[in-house]
Order: sequence, then structure tokens, then C-alpha cells
Amino acid sequence: MKHKVKLSFWQIWNMNFGFFGIQFSFGLEQSNMSAIYKYLGADEKSLPILWLAGPVTGLIIQPIVGALSDGTWSPRFGRRKPFFLIGALLASFGLLAMPFSNSLWMAAGLLWILDAANNITMEPYRAFVADKLVPEQHPTGFLMQSFFTGLGITLANFTPALLVLLGILSIDDKLDNGIPVYTYWAFFIGAAAAIGSVLFSVATTKEYPPSAEELAEIEARKQEGTFFGRIFKDIAEAFRTMPKPMKQLIPVKFFTWYAMFCYWQYITSALSVSIFHTSDETSKGFSQAQLLTGNLNGTYNIVCFLVAFLLIPLARKIGAKQVHFIALTLGGLGLLALPFLNNSTILFSIPNPFGHTVQITSVYAYSFGLGIAWASMMAMPYQILAGSVPPAKMGIYMGIFNMFIVIPMIIQILSVQFFVYDLVGQNPLNIITLAGAFLVTGGICALFIKTGK
Repeated sequence: MKHKVKLSFWQIWNMNFGFFGIQFSFGLEQSNMSAIYKYLGADEKSLPILWLAGPVTGLIIQPIVGALSDGTWSPRFGRRKPFFLIGALLASFGLLAMPFSNSLWMAAGLLWILDAANNITMEPYRAFVADKLVPEQHPTGFLMQSFFTGLGITLANFTPALLVLLGILSIDDKLDNGIPVYTYWAFFIGAAAAIGSVLFSVATTKEYPPSAEELAEIEARKQEGTFFGRIFKDIAEAFRTMPKPMKQLIPVKFFTWYAMFCYWQYITSALSVSIFHTSDETSKGFSQAQLLTGNLNGTYNIVCFLVAFLLIPLARKIGAKQVHFIALTLGGLGLLALPFLNNSTILFSIPNPFGHTVQITSVYAYSFGLGIAWASMMAMPYQILAGSVPPAKMGIYMGIFNMFIVIPMIIQILSVQFFVYDLVGQNPLNIITLAGAFLVTGGICALFIKTGK
């Protein structure tokens, strides 16, 4: 591979801009899928199993795609960029089709396509940072992705509420399937963001070509057995030689991603019960809870991209694992406080350019802690990982690392579906409390990671 040189701020910005569209897609899922399922007739207890698409596709696709991208080179398209393009095209299709779902299983099927597309893109993009940047710029690269994560999900979450707030659409306008019209337009905008931002990064960023030795190794690998045989052999070898810090991240990832899946699945229902005092998905109160979910998720993602770059000097000063502990603890305490917050106590008001005054009520308080936690989750574990794995295997290790995310999600789905929801009294607020406790536990686990200098 060509000798790496330090990149400028704007070069790092350009190469990571495609992450904005990917995360816009994820943001639409996080804030709207539970509501879409409920509009199509799902009950509270069945929500977890309907979210199964994301973790299962991630479990299967990301290690395979990571291994594939390690062994791919196209003089025209590069190593990682072909996967960005394929994923963005599929994601755009899923986003355009989702609001037209006329049954639960159509929506669930489209979510499988959408999550498969996002997973095809995600880990090659993580490996892209390690490929392009010198080690001392890894924190900047991953925190740039954290910034675009916050920005993309923020805009995705606020888009439905803005369409209503600006009078472009009415909160009462719905399609024949019961899904609000503002949801359709938000997903349409997301499709344009997904493909547009990825095309920008692909057009503005070149990948380093492999050295003659690396090209020879790639060609030699193609002669070793069948295609899938090579892939699974690489995955098995990577598991066998997994670095110790990566193993120590397993419990951290388990508790944090179990918590976040609880949050995304049940936050709309929890807000509907605690703020609007209804669990009826046909009521205006539930629609208001859906819009409030977008506003709150948007707020924690604003906090995410505002603090992302502040974490760089803090991580250098006190260490990545200490930053992760503090951030996760703040996020967990915020969720633990949610049942005690309301939408009537005004903390402060913000005038905006559209002639409206946005009132920040006490329910927004948890978003500040969760935003700090989310910024750290999008950066600190990857910084720890990037410094401990061999560069030639970065794609496959990033894919395997994603298994530490999706396996907790699968465990969460099955456990909440079959006994945890009953155990907490079938109360969505109690699921959010459990999420808060798990974030704090994940932060404590981070303190036990042993890393080199």
C-alpha cells in the first residue's frame, strides 16, 4: 500500500460525509419503525421480534462483507467504495418503499432489505478510516463519523416534526394504511440523503492502491478453496487470533447495545404513556408521542455531534476507556430519570428562524446525557479496536466487532419478547429504566479494558 500521509480536516470531512446519509437512514428507523408497526396493527409485546431484521442481517452480512472488502481491489472503484455504493442504492429503495407498506410483514420485509443495505455499507466505512488515516488521526476519523452520525440522525429525527411545524403537512394527514403522510416525506428525503452523500464521498476520495505484495496476496487467496470457504476460514482465523482489548470490549458492547435497542423499541410507547397518558396508537396523543420521539432523538444527536470533537482531547488526556465510562454513566442516569420528567415544566425557550419559539421542557433533560453516551459509543470502542488489530485485517475485524453489537440485540429481542416485558409488568417505562441501568453497567465494564499506550 502507498505510504500514508496526514490528511487535512476537509479531506477527512469529505471521506466521511457518506456516513451522514447512512445514519440518516438509521435515524428514520430508530424513531419511526415501532410507530409504523403499531399503525399496521402490532401490539406492544410483539414489537421486539419485528426489529429482528437489523441484528440478524448484521450478524450474517458484516463479517462476510468485511472479509470481502479486505480481499477486494478495483482500480476504478477501490476497495471499500464499491460496498458503499451498493449499500446506498439498496437503502434508498427500502426507504422509498417503507411508507407504502400495507401489512406488518411487508414492513418487516422491507426493514430486512434496509438493514441489509446499511450493514453492507457500515463496516467497510469503519475500515475505510483505518485504511486512509495515519494512526494518530484515527481518533479524528472515528469522531468525524460520530459527528456525522449525530448530524444525520438529528435531521432524520427532526424532519417529520419540521414538516408539521412549518405547516407543510398536517399531523392528521394519513395514507390509506394509517401511516402519516409526514412519515412518507421523511423517508423520501432520507433516500435522497443516503445516495447523495455516499456519491459525494466516493467522488471526492481516492483509496490507496495495494502494494504489489498485497495484490499478490489477494490473488493468491482467490486460489485457496471455494469463495465461501475462504471467507469462513478468514473469519475463523480472526476469531482465533482476536486481540485481548477486543475481547474485553464484549461485555461493554453487550450492555450498551441491549440498552439502546430497548430504548429505540419502546421510547414512543413510553412517552405516549407517561406524557400523553394513552397507549392507543389511533389517538392523536400517540402521533404526538411519535413526533416528540423524533424531537428527543434529534436533541440527543445534536448533543452527539456537538461534543464529538470535544472527546478527542479528553480521550488523549484521561484515556478512551475512562471517557467511555463517564459518557455511558451520564446516558444511563438520563434514562433512569425519564419516568420523573414531564413535557410541561419549561427549562428554557429557543427562538428559531421560522418565527416559532421552541420550548425545551424537562423531558428533554435525558437527551443531553444520552447524546454524550451516543457520541462515545460511535467513537471510543473503535478507537480502542483500531489500535489493536492488524491493518490488513481491518475489514474483517470491524465486521466481527459488529457481532458484539448485533448479538446483544438478538438476545434483547428474544428475552424481551418472551419474558422480560412480562417481568417488568408490561410497562414500556420500565423497559426504559432497564436500559438506563444497563448503560451504567456497560460504563463500569469499560474500566476493566486493558490497552497499550
